[in-house]
Amino acid sequence: MRRLFNFHGGVQLRQHKRESTATPVIPAKIPKTLILPLQQNIGNPAIPTVKVGDKVLKRQIIATAAGNVSVPVHAPTSGKVIAIEDYAVPHPSGLKASCIIIATDGMDISRRRESRFLNYQDLSPEQLRELIHQSGIVGLGGAGFPSHLKLATERNRVDTLILNGAECEPYITCDEMLMREQALEIVEGLIIMRHALQAPRCIITIENNKPKALEQIKLAVKHCNVDFIEVVQVPTVYPAGGEKQLIQTVTGKEVPSQGLPIDIGVVCHNVGTAYAIARAVEHGEPLVSRYITVAGSVAKAQVLEVLIGTPVSDLIEQCGGNRKTLSRVIMGGPMMGFALHNVDVPIVKTTNCILVNSTIADVPLPSRRQHALPCIRCGACAQACPVDLLPQQLYWHTRAKEFDKAQDYNLFDCIECGCCDYVCPSHIPLVQYYRYAKNTIWQQDREKKLADVSRERHEFHKLRLEREKQERAERHKKKRQAVSSDTVQDDKKAAIQAAMERARTKREQSDTAPKNIDQLTEQQQKLIAEVDQRREKERSAET
Repeated sequence: MRRLFNFHGGVQLRQHKRESTATPVIPAKIPKTLILPLQQNIGNPAIPTVKVGDKVLKRQIIATAAGNVSVPVHAPTSGKVIAIEDYAVPHPSGLKASCIIIATDGMDISRRRESRFLNYQDLSPEQLRELIHQSGIVGLGGAGFPSHLKLATERNRVDTLILNGAECEPYITCDEMLMREQALEIVEGLIIMRHALQAPRCIITIENNKPKALEQIKLAVKHCNVDFIEVVQVPTVYPAGGEKQLIQTVTGKEVPSQGLPIDIGVVCHNVGTAYAIARAVEHGEPLVSRYITVAGSVAKAQVLEVLIGTPVSDLIEQCGGNRKTLSRVIMGGPMMGFALHNVDVPIVKTTNCILVNSTIADVPLPSRRQHALPCIRCGACAQACPVDLLPQQLYWHTRAKEFDKAQDYNLFDCIECGCCDYVCPSHIPLVQYYRYAKNTIWQQDREKKLADVSRERHEFHKLRLEREKQERAERHKKKRQAVSSDTVQDDKKAAIQAAMERARTKREQSDTAPKNIDQLTEQQQKLIAEVDQRREKERSAET
C-alpha cells in the first residue's frame, strides 16, 4: 500500500453524483448546427483551412494549428460550412470569438482513417507527440493546455507520470463514467504517454467514492500485464483533484510557488486525455467528441458523449430540461464553473459539465449567494485554503487595491477553488476579489509592456531623427567645402586668363611697325632684326 499524504485545508461537499451515474453513457444527438471556436485551448487560435460553402467530412481538419502552442480543429461530423464569423463562446465575459459554423447533414460520413498503428513502440517519442498534436488533443481536465507540449520534456527528467481520475467537484461524473466504460483504452493511453515521456513509473489516482471505476481500472491494468502502473485510492475531499494537491497526496512532494510539476519530476494528465490519445494513436481518431455531464434541474441527469461544437441548449433539451424556464446555467462544476450568458454557446474541448438551475442549498452557486457582510476575522478561510494562503489578507489588500502587497502574499498561487467562499460565514465573494486583482495586475503588466515598447520606439525615433540631422549636416558641409574649393580654382584660372589676355594685348600693341627706319645703318637694321627674331621665339614659346 502506498503511503498517502495530506494537503492543507480542503472541504467536504455533498457529491450529488448518483443521478448521472445510474445509467450508461449514450451519444448525444447530432445537432442541426455545430459551432466550432478556433480557440479551444491555451495558446494561439487555429487558422481556418475551409471557406464558406465547402462540404466537410467527419474528422477532417478544418483549421490548422497556428504554431506549436496551438492545435488543429476537426469537423465532428459531415456537413457544409455556412459561416466563418464571430459567435458567442463559453466564457465568463460573454464575448464573441471567431468560429466555423457547420450545418450538419445527419449522415455522419467520415473521411478515411489513418492506418492503425499496431504497436506504439514503433513510433519515436517525437512522432508520438506530433501525432497527438495533429489530432487536436488538449488537456481535458479543464485547463486546455496542448497535450503534446506537456509530453515534451527532457529525457530522464520525469520520475512519475500521474493520471488524474480524482473528480472531486460535485455533480461532475464524466471522468468516472469514462473509467467505468473505457478503462482499457485509458490504460493504453497512459502506456503511450509513458513511452513519450520515458517515465519509469505511473500512478492512476481514483477517489475512494468510485468503487466501480476503481474495479474496472484495476482489471484493465491487469489485462495489460505491466508492472510500472500503480492504482491508488485518494480521499474524497475537495479539491483533491487539483493538480498540486493530488501530487502532494500521492508523492508527498510540494510543487514550488509559481512552479510547475515538472520542477519536481512529475507530469500529471487527465484520464480523458489518456483516452483521447489512445483513440488517436491506435485508431487514427482526432478529438471530435467527449463525455459531458448534464445535471441539475433536468428530467434525467445523464453523461453524454457529445460532439464538440454542439449547442448547450440541445443537451439540456435532450435531458428533459425546459429552455423556457431556465434561470441559470453553469458550465463546469458549482465551485469553479461560470454562468453562461447564452445557452446557445457551443460545447468546447474543455467542457466537462452543464449544471442547470440547481437549487441545492449546500453548494454555493452564485445565484444563491447572500448579501456579503463585514469580515469577522474568524480565520475559517485560511484553515480551508488548500494552497495554505492567507485569504483574509489577500481580501483586504485587494479591496484596498494594494496589488503589490497582495502579490507579496502569493496571490497568483491561488487556484480559485472556492473553498474560502464556501466556508466564509459572512458570504464574502473572496474568489471574485482575487480574480479581479489578478486581471488588474495582468492588465497593468500589459499596459506597462506597451508603454515600454512605445517609449523604446519614441527613443529610437528621436535617435533616428538626430542621426539623420547629423548626416544631413555632414553632407551640407562637404558640399560647401566642395563648392568653396571649386570657386577658388575658378578664381585662379580667371586671374591667369586675364593676365594672359593683358600680355597678349600688350604684345599686339607693341607689334606696330617702327617709324623713321629709312636711313638706318646696317648695324641698326641688324639689331632690329635680332629683336624681331627674339620676340618671334617668345611668341612661339607662349603658344
